[in-house]
Amino acid sequence: MKNSCPTLVPDLPAPTSLELPVSASSSAPFPFSGSNGALPAVGGYRMRIGSSTDKKDSGRMHVDFAQARDDLYEWECQQRLLAREERHRRKIHEDFLRPPSPPPIMHFSEHEAGQLAERLKDDHTFSEATAVLFTWIDRGEVNRRSANNFYSMIQSANSHVRRLMSEKAQHEEEMELAKETFKNALLAILTQFEQITAVFTAASRQKAWDHFSKAQRKNIDIWRKQCEELRNAHSEEIMGIRREEEMEMSDDDSDESPCKKIRMEENGVCGQSGASLREENDSLRWQLDAYRNEVELLRKEQGKACRPYDPEHFPDTHTHLLQQSMHNMQQQLLSLQEQLRSKEVVLEQARDEHRYLQGEVLALRDKMLTNGDVVEGNNGETPEKVVNGCATTLYRSRDRRSEAAMRGALTSEREALLLGIISTFLHVHPFGANIDYLWSYIQRLDTTVSAGELESLMSRLPSVFRQELSGVGATLEKRWKFCGFQSLSSV
Repeated sequence: MKNSCPTLVPDLPAPTSLELPVSASSSAPFPFSGSNGALPAVGGYRMRIGSSTDKKDSGRMHVDFAQARDDLYEWECQQRLLAREERHRRKIHEDFLRPPSPPPIMHFSEHEAGQLAERLKDDHTFSEATAVLFTWIDRGEVNRRSANNFYSMIQSANSHVRRLMSEKAQHEEEMELAKETFKNALLAILTQFEQITAVFTAASRQKAWDHFSKAQRKNIDIWRKQCEELRNAHSEEIMGIRREEEMEMSDDDSDESPCKKIRMEENGVCGQSGASLREENDSLRWQLDAYRNEVELLRKEQGKACRPYDPEHFPDTHTHLLQQSMHNMQQQLLSLQEQLRSKEVVLEQARDEHRYLQGEVLALRDKMLTNGDVVEGNNGETPEKVVNGCATTLYRSRDRRSEAAMRGALTSEREALLLGIISTFLHVHPFGANIDYLWSYIQRLDTTVSAGELESLMSRLPSVFRQELSGVGATLEKRWKFCGFQSLSSV
């Protein structure tokens, strides 16, 4: 082959055969199908056979393609082979990902029942054994002959209930320990935040603050604000955990005496009074939570109001007083719960006395009816009416006394509740508050209260509340202050 540019000739494999017909064209099949793509580059070259320069021994190459049936059939077979291999690989992958089918359940027999009973006693094979037992019962294998075997297997399954309950108790104990560990860790983090805040507060004092540059003061102020935000977030999280614990404790207290609740529902009046007392107890508990949130918000406001130049306005004594007021509210809640229990005891005694009087009335009626001298007509009806009238009068008088006592107790409890709210509110306002401010705050909790009622209640307790005048001229106003601690220390 002669060519002016031999470097452009592609490197092609030798054809497997060369057919030279009489015409000027010939066909040359190649062993690789990829060689067909490089053949068009050969077109246009001049070709010479041997060293002869005759015209018959030289010429120009022209490449063209022709479709051979044998090659097409071979290519189609190759494509089908590749498709079969791909389907086989896909099926193997799907079988690998498919979950294993459950083992077949054997049919019921005496021998299999004995083995299943032993497997039910083992903790490791209990789940599989219960599945087999359920399948047998669902198939209808239970009959008169096999009833005893199935009963023993069901009894073995029931024996695991105690084990499961003990495991549940153990997990609950572990969960409580984890909660306690988490709470202690949060408290430690909060303590460290308090220490860091104290460092920032000390750095913000006037004697140290003046020595820092403007950029350093700006950075310290930014760091202090970030630390306070994180500390407040952790404090709210700890308060939420404590509220959840108190709610759980209150739920446990409410679940202590279910039998007593059932007995109280037997009598209509007793049930209504008990329900009202429980509602009051719940409302007091919710109000206590509201007071805690209010105290926390007031504490945050006091912290924000204290400037970094005067940190002495944020002492630990303020926190101590707030904790003491919270403790007083908790004591009040405990006393109200004790009153609730005493009311339940009184209601139980009243119910017993009511039953006893009913028995006495029935016995007296039977005695009068079975008397030897039976009086006919209206004379025979008079004793019964008299007895019934006496019993009715007795019951009505007892109901009036119980309603009057209950009404008086509710009034005193309401005054005690108002006293606690006013004391807490004035305690977190050491400079006092006027009656309008106090009334607007308490009205959000109780819409029926009036300003005159609050003022009369505080006027009756001069050792707890003291009224003072503050301001000059047009700003003169009367303020109420809480003086319970001073009065207690002077006694």
